Amino acid sequence: MSLLEIDSVTLKFGGVTAVNNLSMRVEEGQVFALVGPNGAGKSTVFNLISRFYTPVSGSIRFDGQDVLKMAPHEVPNLGIARTFQNIELFHQATVLQNLLVGRHRLRQTNMLAQMLHLPSVRAEERAHRHAVEEVIDFLDLQPYRNSRIAGLPYGVRKVVELGRALASKPRMLLLDEPASGLSVEETQNMRWWIDDIRRQMGITVLMVEHDMGLVSKVCDRVLALADGAKLAEGTPAEVQSHPKVIEAYLGTNAVSKGGKVA
Repeated sequence: MSLLEIDSVTLKFGGVTAVNNLSMRVEEGQVFALVGPNGAGKSTVFNLISRFYTPVSGSIRFDGQDVLKMAPHEVPNLGIARTFQNIELFHQATVLQNLLVGRHRLRQTNMLAQMLHLPSVRAEERAHRHAVEEVIDFLDLQPYRNSRIAGLPYGVRKVVELGRALASKPRMLLLDEPASGLSVEETQNMRWWIDDIRRQMGITVLMVEHDMGLVSKVCDRVLALADGAKLAEGTPAEVQSHPKVIEAYLGTNAVSKGGKVA
């Protein structure tokens, strides 16, 4: 059984079909990418998994559980964490405080115990801080640990959002354009982190990304979308050289010339 199973999913907004009869499988331990032109439906697939949208037909299952029966706030409890195209952080809070927010779903003490500040609460808080400090070390965020988000460069904010997702101890990470807006050096660092997230932490990664260089280096499998429908699926090399993908990116002339999506 695959970790994530999407079967025959269709989503419509009025008369517009945003996702058209999409089926896909993500295996545990994979790095899997959704690629395609702007407006292809890539982030919409993330919104379906996150339960922000409800499809008109089809099914979505995570580790055998029916995601479509859940409310959006219940999805993280499955072990799914997400980053966004537009960074979603608390700008007046510090890096440490933002990462501690990621531990929310793992808190076990009740509100009364927290109000009374019982020993169990203090022990749990120490454990959460230790886990967050490990994420800070992993992502080289030590210099920014106590800095407010509002004063940080864009590239650092992207890393903090990744850190908050990791702090929730997910089984699957949904990364929405992790390299968008990053410098060449920052993109290289992101590549290494994605590799380590999979190899060292055992976390499955599903990502939306336009940087085909990054995709080809970190991904096991790629699915190309256009107008909400699947064009091709396979290894990065197979998808980059697929005629339908080349046509969607570069036009029909590129297909006849033997082009390749770079």
